[in-house]
Amino acid sequence: MLGEGEAIIVYRLPWTWKCSKLLMKSIHAGLNAVAAILAIISVVAVFENHNVNNIANMYSLHSWVGLIAVICYLLQLLSGFSVFLLPWAPLSLRAFLMPIHVYSGIIIFGTVIATALMGLTEKLIFSLRDPAYSTFPPEGVFVNTLGLLILVFGALIFWIVTRPQWKRPKEPNSTILHPNGGTEQGARGSMPAYSGNNMDKSDSELNNEVAARKRNLALDEAGQRSTM
Repeated sequence: MLGEGEAIIVYRLPWTWKCSKLLMKSIHAGLNAVAAILAIISVVAVFENHNVNNIANMYSLHSWVGLIAVICYLLQLLSGFSVFLLPWAPLSLRAFLMPIHVYSGIIIFGTVIATALMGLTEKLIFSLRDPAYSTFPPEGVFVNTLGLLILVFGALIFWIVTRPQWKRPKEPNSTILHPNGGTEQGARGSMPAYSGNNMDKSDSELNNEVAARKRNLALDEAGQRSTM
């Protein structure tokens, strides 16, 4: 959970904006890879512990949500590595998948937070028998406090991610994709080199020419009437 949270905000830290985009991508992928390895080790350890102690597997909501989160996280890591880190994917595909990648990462992180909180509560209910969890023992207070800290940590990550002013600025030489599949540089190269002032100037000249023609027509009509 910590590795995933740090990987999410690695682009949002202002002191990392001076680093190259490739370096930040590598750090982002590395932190996610470490978190994925730890998640796999944890899942394997839980199944082995249940099998040794004759405890049923996959019976609680905590186990369901946790396994779904791990699977989605691995798929997210695989898709992000193959599309955004490797250079083979076209820019149009990256632009299409980027909002989905960001949204999925936030949803998976929120699911991990929920899984951790459910796991803490489930462990306390089954482990604290004497004294019981309902009697408010010190162990229960400690774990509940830990759960609140996890919730605060998740809220802080969500706050950093949703701040527009913390978004990594675009690099000067970056290419911006347009809906028609072209780029900003290509679109500018195909457009005529007219500025807004030139367009306003041409419009004013056209209006002046039309007005002059109207005045000349009025003078001609007045001259014809005067000679009649």
